[in-house]
Amino acid sequence: MRKTLRDNGLTLVLLLLFLFSLVGQSIVGLAHFNDDQRDHGRGEVTFTQYITSAPFAESVFENWESEFLQMALYVVLTALLYQRGSAESKDPDKREDVDEDPYAHVGDPAANSTVRAGGWLVGVYQHSLSLALLLLFVVSFVLHLIASAKEDCQDKLLHGQTCTTTLAFIGSSKFWFESFQNWQSEFLSVAVVVVLSIFLRQRGSPESKPVHAPHSATGR
Repeated sequence: MRKTLRDNGLTLVLLLLFLFSLVGQSIVGLAHFNDDQRDHGRGEVTFTQYITSAPFAESVFENWESEFLQMALYVVLTALLYQRGSAESKDPDKREDVDEDPYAHVGDPAANSTVRAGGWLVGVYQHSLSLALLLLFVVSFVLHLIASAKEDCQDKLLHGQTCTTTLAFIGSSKFWFESFQNWQSEFLSVAVVVVLSIFLRQRGSPESKPVHAPHSATGR
């Protein structure tokens, strides 16, 4: 058990932090939602009603969308572009192991089973990380769109207005404001990490260069 916890500690702690944050969001979100309900002379909702509502779903998937977009583009851009001196970049002056052609390892007993098998699966597998993240982004984007359109419809009905369709809502300023306000912060945070890792260090972290490494050194 101790070895399992040690070997999977990073994932387990991050998942616990995710659950803690999601539960916290739902609790304070319910309080805020019911405050708004009272301000408008409407009845309060239960916890179950709130976490199955459009406003809660919109707030969750709006953020998931930006996170998966950030990580998908980060994986793709770090494969194509460089930042000399950054721990988050490949070295522009040398070829690295991650650039090696996987087809050269077809049949290699030390390779994973997908590469050993060869064929078209290797071509897909060599891009599987970015493809998976892009798929998660698309799913989150669609769920954000559906929930946001439903929330907008509910608000319009309360004001005696006509709802727009989900397809029409994708062209609304409200939807894209929700998206861009999250996207900009994600791209900024990644850019800051890329630049700060040139000059600053965190001993023991694989996201940092060794503490003694010169600023000009690139990669981990």
